[in-house]
Amino acid sequence: MGALEEAHLAAVEAAAACGCDEDLLELGGVGRCGEAPGDAMEAAVRALLVGLGEDDRREGLRRTPKRVAKAFHDGTRGYKQKVKDIVQGALFPEVGVDKRTGSAGGTGGQVVVRDIDLFSYCESCLLPFSIQCHVGYVPSGGRVVGLSKLSRVADVFAKRFQNPQRLANEVCGALHGSIQPAGVAVALQCWHIPLPENLKCKSSQGLIETSHSSRSGVFEGESSSFWNDFVALLKLRGIDMEVDSHSAILPWCPLRPHEVPLCNGHGRTITTNGAISPKSGSTPSNMVSAVSSMLLSLGEDPLRKELLGSPQRYVQWLMRFRACNLDVKLNGFTLNSASVYERPDEDATDHQAISSELHLPFCAQCEHHLLPFYGVVHIGYYGSGDGEVIDRSHFQALVHFYGCKLQVQERMTRQIAEAVYSVSHRGAIVVVEANHICMISRGIEKISSSTATIAVLGDFLTNSSAKASFLQNILDTAGQEV
Repeated sequence: MGALEEAHLAAVEAAAACGCDEDLLELGGVGRCGEAPGDAMEAAVRALLVGLGEDDRREGLRRTPKRVAKAFHDGTRGYKQKVKDIVQGALFPEVGVDKRTGSAGGTGGQVVVRDIDLFSYCESCLLPFSIQCHVGYVPSGGRVVGLSKLSRVADVFAKRFQNPQRLANEVCGALHGSIQPAGVAVALQCWHIPLPENLKCKSSQGLIETSHSSRSGVFEGESSSFWNDFVALLKLRGIDMEVDSHSAILPWCPLRPHEVPLCNGHGRTITTNGAISPKSGSTPSNMVSAVSSMLLSLGEDPLRKELLGSPQRYVQWLMRFRACNLDVKLNGFTLNSASVYERPDEDATDHQAISSELHLPFCAQCEHHLLPFYGVVHIGYYGSGDGEVIDRSHFQALVHFYGCKLQVQERMTRQIAEAVYSVSHRGAIVVVEANHICMISRGIEKISSSTATIAVLGDFLTNSSAKASFLQNILDTAGQEV
């Protein structure tokens, strides 16, 4: 029996033992006996924090279970919403033109709403992904629908555990059935965060991008003039949907590359030489059970075909940010060591060269919401004066050390700056630019926002020209490959 089945049966048996209704459990109505769904979700999150080697009572984590539960409930609210409740009463009469004359208004005049910003949860790994949705339809019967309803219907299906193609199909089918137009076209551009080690400092930090479409009615067929018009109207916004950017060979979810699906959520991985080998590493079963109970609290079935293995993959992602107590000694770069720099003499010159390493990619896990934030780190420091510099790989290892754990951006910026300052002795300046998934996948839903933090230590505090030079260097190299 697989870990998911065990978790499912254990939950059902516990409900039966305390007299709880199994149907309520299946619908997410009861966690433990007498426990509200939110409480069950929070208990599961606390189990995950403990499994990550964290103290869930420490400052910064005490309210994390409540925040995570709220984010998941809000991000999957689409299961409780009905399309007919949104569209009902939102169809309005609109005069068209004679079909012999052309197509316009309520008889064949295509309507396209572009750039609808959404987010959804990847059903393979339970991490959020961002979406830009474009919806078009051709009215029929002299009726048009309120424009806001198109985005609201799309949001209903986005607020569920999804994969991009099914999302496009469901939005298209729901709109076609509810407003009964001559046809519907849906185009999606989606971005999924990659594995931390695959992040790049350019190309939107190496996000996995994919595009998908779905169409019905007059949009169907390769020679459809309505589809051609739809594509042309998207091109006016710089969006090219003629060729999907996603290849079937490449995995959409980075946590299941080349995976051969088996039963009960287990799988085998194809190695580079084509042989099949078991997955490396073990996934703590108690953490997997906790994630399965979270799915139950949300009204989902962890044994649903599309969710098989998802709790394991979510835990595997979290375990990349497990707390550790290792010394900060990374690839030969040892903090507080005089082997790299000797502390300058009192009469040392003030004209030592400023060195910098820019656009160092990172991925960290927000300790407030257990969601990734990712971006780049820029480091500036005073050199030793003899031309000796620290290799970029050491700085990348330093960024990785402080990034691959439960973090907040402000603390991470300070920690990196203090680490560099302890080696350079004269001064250090660190700028971190990051995109926070928690900013797009909660109620605030600020899709295009980014956060910048800065830490300034030592001589950079008093030498304004040195600080300005460093910041200008970041700007000058923004479009260059590093």
